[in-house]
Amino acid sequence: MATASPQHLMDNVINTGQQQQEQQQQQEFLSSLATIVLTIFLSIIIIMTVFGNLLVMVALCKDRHLRKKKTNYFIVSLAFADLLVALVVMPFAAIELTTGEWRYGEIFCLVRTSLDVLLTTASILHLCCIALDRYYAICCQPLVYRHKMTPVRVAVMLSGCWLIPTFISFLPIMQSWNAIGIEDIIEERRALTGGSNDTSCVFLVNQPYALICSAVAFYVPLALMVLAYQRIYVTAMTHVRQIETLQRAGSAPVTGVAPVITVRSSTSSDPSDHYRPRTTMGFSSSEQAPIVNSRMRVETKAAKTLAVIMGCFCLCWAPFFITNVVDPFIHYSVPWQLWTAWLWLGYINSGLNPFLYAFLNRAFRRAFLVILCCGDERYARHGSCPYRQTHRAHAAASVNGTSMALRLSFLPNRSYSDNGRTILANEHESQDSLGTL
Repeated sequence: MATASPQHLMDNVINTGQQQQEQQQQQEFLSSLATIVLTIFLSIIIIMTVFGNLLVMVALCKDRHLRKKKTNYFIVSLAFADLLVALVVMPFAAIELTTGEWRYGEIFCLVRTSLDVLLTTASILHLCCIALDRYYAICCQPLVYRHKMTPVRVAVMLSGCWLIPTFISFLPIMQSWNAIGIEDIIEERRALTGGSNDTSCVFLVNQPYALICSAVAFYVPLALMVLAYQRIYVTAMTHVRQIETLQRAGSAPVTGVAPVITVRSSTSSDPSDHYRPRTTMGFSSSEQAPIVNSRMRVETKAAKTLAVIMGCFCLCWAPFFITNVVDPFIHYSVPWQLWTAWLWLGYINSGLNPFLYAFLNRAFRRAFLVILCCGDERYARHGSCPYRQTHRAHAAASVNGTSMALRLSFLPNRSYSDNGRTILANEHESQDSLGTL
């Protein structure tokens, strides 16, 4: 049997070493490339979140019309919470994710984690308050809304959005209540990561904390949002059907006077301004033809808007909070990669909120154009609604670009009597209101 020469064996060893070195270099290159791509991706998320939320806050400071609407204070407070998420929470999470280690010590690990829970919970509670505010604005009579949403009550709700999260963030985390009964598991997890208390930031929660925190931060707000938006959708569709019925009743040629319901913002000083009749001449069926079949279009637009708002919220936060509840009951077996993916998906919601709650609002869009175009007067308030100017005969008064639906259902039943009088409402306004619920 022929034996390999020493030279041949040496060549094999050298070739094997070179192949291993090349593979190692290739793995290092791919790892570096993945880190670069991940860093760029996370940086884009952070920058877009900062830009969008900062733009919302600047818009409210510069536009006095936005400051008149109560709902906008919830939106700006939401933007401030999301801005802090992007400035205080995301950068440290991105550094830890890209470098694979925690460099800021155990105390700051607890502070960062507490801020994470505080700010993300505050953001979610703001979304719940916005839903409740819109429920009162759209589903209640004007005087009821003014009674419910007083400046004091708005201030209390905003304070609650910031104070309630402290009871599930700084208080229990800094006291290590979340770690009661699972200290050995936390130490074992730190050992697996190969770091000490100062070089790893391990955060695990026991079963009671997981249930209470998840209920306060997600499940209770989610239930309130679902109920509020369900009622909003039902009420909005009722308004649309009433408008369609009234338009059909007045589709025949009408001569004489027809009262038009003027819909005003809830910030008006006179409560009666919410539904004030005025007179105008009747219109022929040919003039009303473009809006006869508008009901399906309006219903579809409203349904899509509500689906986008609730869909984005659930898609971003449901995976994290489901995992947060399940993980303690399955001996903390969820991989850290899955935890990280769900957490950043929740962070992305802070970047989406400005687009869902402000950019869909015409008043905010107008303010954004003025800011981004350096105060160009072409985008000033008086020139932003050509449709309303050209269709003033059909239109109710502007609701200031806000998300309020038409309040036709708040009128007395006798207002709908078929006595030859027709109530007209602006179908364009109703679409815009439903489109920015």
